[in-house]
Amino acid sequence: MIGLGLYSCQEHPPPPVEMSPSLNLDDFRDACSLFATGVAVATVTSADGSPHGLTVSSFVSVSMHPPLVLICVDHSCTALPHFHASPYFAINILSDLQRELSVNFATKTQSRFDGIDWFPGTAGSPLLHSCLAHFECQVDRVVEAGDHAIFIGSVFAVTVFPGDPLLYFNRAYRSLL
Repeated sequence: MIGLGLYSCQEHPPPPVEMSPSLNLDDFRDACSLFATGVAVATVTSADGSPHGLTVSSFVSVSMHPPLVLICVDHSCTALPHFHASPYFAINILSDLQRELSVNFATKTQSRFDGIDWFPGTAGSPLLHSCLAHFECQVDRVVEAGDHAIFIGSVFAVTVFPGDPLLYFNRAYRSLL
């Protein structure tokens, strides 16, 4: 559609843009916090069978055909090596009654599963009880971008439950209405 000025980035890549010296990273962080998101816990089982996970707000559906989702994991996260080593992971969408669970998986660095009620999914990834949804995924690809690893997962199973979502906006947990 040349008349609209659309083109493929592969055909005509734009010139690289340098970060402006006037871009304030605190302003960037503040602006990002104004995008309301749901809250999820991404989970994986290590080679020894132990469960690992972290709270993520960077969960996105990527494609319907095939069904793909993605999560972003910070390079400093202690669970990252387990995500790199496993061919499977799960996404647990939290309900508004699971704020404490979100805080647990966001703040603890070790033993995040101590006292947590979970069960293994089809491929062994931990699924948390009382969530709104579970997505079971096979790793499709991993993309390194900045200070995060982006895991794109091919969804092979999904379960949905009733309830309201736990939301995060402007550095605080929120609920609908």
